[in-house]
Amino acid sequence: MPLLETQGITVRFGGNTAVDNVSIGVEEGRITGLIGPNGAGKTTLFNTVTGLQRPAEGRILLDGADVTRLPPAKRARRGMARTFQRLELFLSLSVRDNIRVAGDILRSSTGSRVDVNRETERVLDQTGLRDIADLDVSDIPTGRARVVEVARALMTSPRVLLLDEPASGQTEQETEAFARMLGGLAAEGLAICLVEHDLPLVMKLCATIHVLDYGAVIASGTPKEIQESPEVIAAYIGTEEVTA
Repeated sequence: MPLLETQGITVRFGGNTAVDNVSIGVEEGRITGLIGPNGAGKTTLFNTVTGLQRPAEGRILLDGADVTRLPPAKRARRGMARTFQRLELFLSLSVRDNIRVAGDILRSSTGSRVDVNRETERVLDQTGLRDIADLDVSDIPTGRARVVEVARALMTSPRVLLLDEPASGQTEQETEAFARMLGGLAAEGLAICLVEHDLPLVMKLCATIHVLDYGAVIASGTPKEIQESPEVIAAYIGTEEVTA
């Protein structure tokens, strides 16, 4: 059974349907891709899963429990974390302090006894940010700042990690390092859902891929199945070959 599951999620804004009866699952120890054209509903689905948007219909299950009506903070306490398409970092703080603040908030809100300083140092090493730990976020490249957002999410000890275009702005070398990091996180048992326009990265990392178009799932399957789907080729990939 998937650790995170959406069942028939529908989101409407006025008379417009942004997400249309979407049912997908995200499993432990695997990376699940969510792709599609701009405006397909990917970020709206993420907002709904994490509690920022209320669905008109459908349910969200986390480890079998219905969390559809829980606020974002309670979903986070149950093990859900995310990053955002637009960077949401404290630019005047160092990389280390941006990561540490998530641990401080977790400890104060839940009474956790985690050693925040020790956990911050562990996450710095886990995400390959040790070399820039003392720099202000405003002084680092966008590609590395994306990794800082992931590191901050990891400070909450999530079971499910939702990443919204995390490779945007990364160099080829940064993307390669990022791919290795995500693969390592999945190997440790983390369930990851990846929204990303870098199709070679998605094809390389994801065990299962769901494709949205106009808010609806038009295809689900392995990377090979997605690349060969006529519906996906017509709506999104095109005729250019995509390789991992």
